[in-house]
Amino acid sequence: MSKVILKAENISKQYRLGLVGLGTIRHDLNRFWHQIRGKEDPYLTIGAVNDRSAKASQDYVWALRDINFEVKQGEILGIIGKNGAGKSTLLKLLSRVTTPTTGVIKSRGRIASLLEVGTGFHPELTGRENIYLNGAILGMTRAEIRKKIDEIIDFSGCEMYIDTPTKRYSSGMTVRLGFAVAAHLEPDILVVDEVLAVGDAEFQKKAIGKMQDISTGEGRTVLFVSHNMGSVQSLCSRGIFLENGSIAYEGDIEDVVGKYLSMGKKNIHQSLAERTDRKGGELFRFTGCTVLDDKGAQVKDLISGNSYTFKLAFQCEKKTPGLRFRVAIYDTKGIIRVICNNEFSSHLLDVKDGTSEHIYCTIPKFPLPNGTYNIRLSCANSSGLIDDIEMAMEFDVVGSNFYGTGKQQKSPEGVLVQHSIEVR
Repeated sequence: MSKVILKAENISKQYRLGLVGLGTIRHDLNRFWHQIRGKEDPYLTIGAVNDRSAKASQDYVWALRDINFEVKQGEILGIIGKNGAGKSTLLKLLSRVTTPTTGVIKSRGRIASLLEVGTGFHPELTGRENIYLNGAILGMTRAEIRKKIDEIIDFSGCEMYIDTPTKRYSSGMTVRLGFAVAAHLEPDILVVDEVLAVGDAEFQKKAIGKMQDISTGEGRTVLFVSHNMGSVQSLCSRGIFLENGSIAYEGDIEDVVGKYLSMGKKNIHQSLAERTDRKGGELFRFTGCTVLDDKGAQVKDLISGNSYTFKLAFQCEKKTPGLRFRVAIYDTKGIIRVICNNEFSSHLLDVKDGTSEHIYCTIPKFPLPNGTYNIRLSCANSSGLIDDIEMAMEFDVVGSNFYGTGKQQKSPEGVLVQHSIEVR
C-alpha cells in the first residue's frame, strides 16, 4: 500500500475584507492581549462563509474552513470547484506560499508549485537565464539545471527564442517554459493550478502526458486544479470538490465530477434575472433564454440537423454599442462542444436600453448528436465582460437522419458535419 505523502488536518484560512490595514493595529493588539493571557484568538470565532455572490456582512471571511484530506504517493488528485471556491488558496497553503490560520499541513519530500504564469521569471533575462533563476527558486542546484537544461528547452518548444528576453514572450511561451522547469525538478509533489489553460492544445496534451509519466512512471504525486473536466477525468483518479471554502464531496474522480456538474444545475430552473451566480450583471443583464424552431415555436427537445434559434432576453440600463455576445454549448462533462460569437461570425452589435429588443442566435443545421447539453451566456464590451452566467439553460438533443441516409450516429461524441468519404 502506498504511503501518505501529504496530509491536511483541519486547515482554515481567514482573510480580512475591505481596505488593507484598516483597523489591523487594534485587532493585532487585541490578539496579542488574548495570547499573553492564554486565551483563544477572538477573531477565529467570527467570519462569513466564502460565498462571493453574497454581500459582505462581517469584516472577516473564511476562504477555507476545516479542510481535511490526505494524498498517497504516486496519486494524482484533482481539485475542482467554481471560481472563488478556495482552490488556489488551498494550493498556496500546501505550497507554503502562505500559512493557514488554523490547522496543520504535513508533507514529505520536495514540493514544486506552478501556481501562476511566469512566477519567478524576470522579464529582462533570457529564457535560458530564467531557467536557472526559476530552477533555483524551486530548489534545484546549478548542477541539476545544467544537466537537464537541454531536455527542459526541448520540452518547452521555445528553442528559437531561448536566448531572447522573456519580456518578448507571449503568455503561452512563458507558461511552457515555466511548466517545463517545474516538471523536470523531479519533485515528490507537483502542484499545478490551471496554468495549462494558457497553452495550446498540443502543449496541453504534452503536459498532461508528462504529469502522467511523473505519477505512474516515477511514483511522484500531483495536485491538479482545472476547470476542464475532460483533462481532470483523463488525468486524475481521485478528486475533491470545493464549494464556498469547504469540501463538498471527495472520492472517485468520476463521482466528484458528476457531483460538481449536478450541483451547478441547482439554479438552472431559476429565472435568469434572479440568478446571483454570475459575473457582472450591472450594466447589462441576461433575463431569459428560450429555443425556437424554424417555425418560431418554442421547443425543449432539439433534433440533430434541424434549424434552431436561441432567443435571449436582456435588460440594459443605457444604449450600449460594440457588444460581443457568446453562446457556448457544453456537454455533461463540462466540455465545450459549440461556440457562437458575433465578433467572428458577423460584427459587433449595438443595443438600446430596456427590454424592447432580443438577441437571436440561429444555428441553421444543429450539429450535436443525441445527449444532454447546457448553455453559458456571455456579453462583453471594449472594457471587458459585463455579464456571464453558466448553465443558463439545459436541453436534450435526440438523434435524427442528419446525413439523409436513414442512419444516425449513436455515439454522443464529437459534432455532426456534412462530409463524404470515397475511394478515387
